Amino acid sequence: MGYGRLKPDIVTYGAQVKGSNLKGGCRSLSGTSVASPVVAGAVTLIMSGVLKKIDFINPSSMKQALIEGATRLNDNNMFEQGHGKLNILKSIKILSEYQPKVSLSPTHLDMTDDYMFPYNTQSIYYTMQPIILNVTILNGIAVTGRVAEVQWYPYQNENGNLINVSISYSDVLWPWSGWMSLHITVNEYGQNFEGQALGHVSVTVESPSPMNPSEKINSTVSFSIRCKIIPKPPRQKRILWDQFHNLRYPPGYIPRDSLKVKADPLDWRSDHIHTNFKDMYTHLRSSGYYIEVLGEPFTCFNASNYGTLFVVDPEEEYFDEEIGKFREDILDKNLSVIIFADWYNTTVMKHMKFYDQNTRQWWVPDTGGSNIPAINELLESFGIELGDKVLEGYFNFGDRHDMYYNSGTSIVKFPKTNQTVLIERDLVDQGAEILKLPQNGNQKDLPEIDLKSVRTKHKEVILGMTQTQSGNNGRKGGRIVVYGDSNCLDSTHMEKACFWLIDALLEFTMTSYVSGLLKDMNRTPYLEFPGNFSPFF
Repeated sequence: MGYGRLKPDIVTYGAQVKGSNLKGGCRSLSGTSVASPVVAGAVTLIMSGVLKKIDFINPSSMKQALIEGATRLNDNNMFEQGHGKLNILKSIKILSEYQPKVSLSPTHLDMTDDYMFPYNTQSIYYTMQPIILNVTILNGIAVTGRVAEVQWYPYQNENGNLINVSISYSDVLWPWSGWMSLHITVNEYGQNFEGQALGHVSVTVESPSPMNPSEKINSTVSFSIRCKIIPKPPRQKRILWDQFHNLRYPPGYIPRDSLKVKADPLDWRSDHIHTNFKDMYTHLRSSGYYIEVLGEPFTCFNASNYGTLFVVDPEEEYFDEEIGKFREDILDKNLSVIIFADWYNTTVMKHMKFYDQNTRQWWVPDTGGSNIPAINELLESFGIELGDKVLEGYFNFGDRHDMYYNSGTSIVKFPKTNQTVLIERDLVDQGAEILKLPQNGNQKDLPEIDLKSVRTKHKEVILGMTQTQSGNNGRKGGRIVVYGDSNCLDSTHMEKACFWLIDALLEFTMTSYVSGLLKDMNRTPYLEFPGNFSPFF
């Protein structure tokens, strides 16, 4: 189902829960591995209280009782708590009065409700990327069913005709459930409108009767939609976030961006603007920017609508067609791009292998913190290349901003023109330190880094900014910014937030203005890179 799917369904106790130890005694555990058996025990308890309804209890009806009985938490959104906290007594009451039915999870979409983050944070507008919501269809009537009809009903007197709702769904519900995907956009009639638009989606499910399978039962349920619409914002306020090239869920051993994190070397969470980059998202919204999520290749969006394409820590590769369009969008359509990368070093990756007792296999990273070879291929025609050093260390941007470079990379090639800014800082080669350790197959033996001690530092270029030009006629294209570390944006393990830097870089990509702080730190005349690059692209 992917993006926009409501998970978890509910939440319960999952931190420092006491349980038995295989070697005797007790131990405390945390996480979904603990919360799941808590719910399993609750399900058994609930069933024992409604034995009179045992003929109606199945996986779907039990799930309906759990999510409908859950208690909504005040300070968490729908993707953090699902339907809320497990409430055994309320779920028992629901099951004791239960009649077989079809239901939806979530039950509706309301962009005015704070619970429905991120949908509540940003109004929709004409030419915007679709709002995506994936709905689970729960069929408590039978193990199988068929979606007989799905229809969007806009409320004409509530401006529902200004939005288009594209619907796809599973024709067959089995076992006990199915899915419905909604893509919501503003049509051309709403391009100058400001206000709310309402309507609902009607879903009819046909199921065999539990008492007589040859008899069919039709059940209809509605999914209401309330959207906030505004006129299309100016291009200089629109950011397109590249989600397509971030792994949705790690298919293998994807190491963490920060090599200081040793307790669990695998990055199971992936990256998303609404999860680990949520604080940055909130900052950008409060700064007046509109952020749209690109879930398709670069070939599928109109660059003329956006001021800046934001690429952060990508793991996937780029198709040849994407690379060609990327270049065309920058040079001919004045699209600007900001890229935040991370470390990539094949020798360090091999050194990070470990033996997993569960799978009885050696695990070797599939990539580094980000896919630097893919980024270099994307930027090759602009004379930009990132290196394979793994760098870290504290430094200052002027006298105002303390920064920490957390397992980032460096820039080894960049065009030097009168419109280029290059900034270097003294950093430690963290990769070289890791490779000095004995390779014993235990990732937890990475060094404890004493950042306060004296270590050998080298000057490395970490930030590059340039204005492109299209051909020899002097016509300006878009602007390109490259920074070698994304950890200062990532709420999961940031030590020093760099939202001020994002503000300065967006000011450059959106308006061409270079802040005085960055201009004062520019080292372009003094830095030498291999190769000679033309001032034109």
